[in-house]
Amino acid sequence: MKLVILGANGMLGTDLVRTCKFEGIEAISLDLPEFDITDSKQLESRVPEGDWVINCAAYTRVDDAEREIDQAFAVNAEAVEHLASVCNFRGIPLLQISTDYVFDGLSGKPYCEDDPVNPVSIYGKSKLKGEEAVRALSGRYLIVRTQSLFGVNGNNFVKSIGRKLREGDGRLRVVEDQVSAPTYTGHLSGAIVKLVRSGRNGTVHVTASGSCSWHEFACAIAERIRPGAEVLPVTSEEFNRPAARPPYSVLDNSRYLSWTGEAMPSWSDSLDEYLKEPGAL
Repeated sequence: MKLVILGANGMLGTDLVRTCKFEGIEAISLDLPEFDITDSKQLESRVPEGDWVINCAAYTRVDDAEREIDQAFAVNAEAVEHLASVCNFRGIPLLQISTDYVFDGLSGKPYCEDDPVNPVSIYGKSKLKGEEAVRALSGRYLIVRTQSLFGVNGNNFVKSIGRKLREGDGRLRVVEDQVSAPTYTGHLSGAIVKLVRSGRNGTVHVTASGSCSWHEFACAIAERIRPGAEVLPVTSEEFNRPAARPPYSVLDNSRYLSWTGEAMPSWSDSLDEYLKEPGAL
């Protein structure tokens, strides 16, 4: 099997390349500055043949997207539309990474793949447009919705909390009214390989098992790296960030389990495994 990985130098892309090497899968890596997904000519001429194209490239700065609207849509929607057309024309299946932010977070229960979408941020709206393009223009495809990613090769919540605990006075303020399932990119990359081998087509949710608030996650991190640190719960309103976040955006993994026969590790076990990695903090 040969996978063409776009955004291969990012947090998820790096772990996916590593997983491919471990699994004996040939991986063709494309990323900035040599490859720009928003350049339509490069999409048409430089994406090589493969068994799957996997698009890990994305604009993910949720708050910045509220003012950089054109840039967010250029990467997350327009480039994906062109990529889907190219893959369809060449007969290459496309796997697109998407997000829990396509939901508004008001349901109070884990979201299934067919639940109504209603993004509340520019980031979420741009990712939804990318999903719609893949469904409309692709031949064979997978849309993998995931959430709250953390991995070694990139900035993430675990590193941020670790840095604040090392440099601060041991007291943190963390949002308690946003609940998700923090997902380790090392585990997500393994799930992606299972999915492309499964022969399935469509949309699937893939996250860590279980759920927690950002405050609960921060407490778990602190317990592991600086026991005794004080982590204070605050509300989203107190933080007053530019982009709205879904308050409860946990994704239901049942379809992934039925497709692969394997459950994803819990967010707590994922955190423990991540912290063993060199460079985790």
